[in-house]
Amino acid sequence: MRPETRLIKDGSHILPIRVYLEDSDTEGVVYYANYLRYSERARTEMLRSVGCPHTDIKCLNKLVFAVRRCEVDYLTPARLDDELVVISGQVVTEAASLWIEQRIQRGVEEIAKLLVRLVCIGKTGKPVRLPKKYCVTHFCHFWLLKCISTRDWIEKWNKLR
Repeated sequence: MRPETRLIKDGSHILPIRVYLEDSDTEGVVYYANYLRYSERARTEMLRSVGCPHTDIKCLNKLVFAVRRCEVDYLTPARLDDELVVISGQVVTEAASLWIEQRIQRGVEEIAKLLVRLVCIGKTGKPVRLPKKYCVTHFCHFWLLKCISTRDWIEKWNKLR
């Protein structure tokens, strides 16, 4: 499986992942923390695919993103040699943060759901406002995502759980 890192379909970024021996325990079951690693890779590729690679954000704007909150629902285990996809879907921007909904699937079977809040951190180490170009241009214009209020989105997420 050749990973295609810039695949955007129906408003969602899709990153293929193969489960390797290093990802699993002796029984071939993926260690729970590796789902977080998979989702981090997918968020990095998602940002890169919409023109916001971490290097540009850091070098040009002196900003970094840090995970402020992460909720994970583990639904069923992934196993050694599985072909998974990490789907990074709805993105909601706030003044200094992004909420990203992610799903990890094996085929059509959903095996984990994540809700991640990234905070924009300035050179002082404190939260700062997202530059407007990241809020509007990249996530709403290029990606054609539906922008909804964070409260509505969190309510939607809670109903899915």
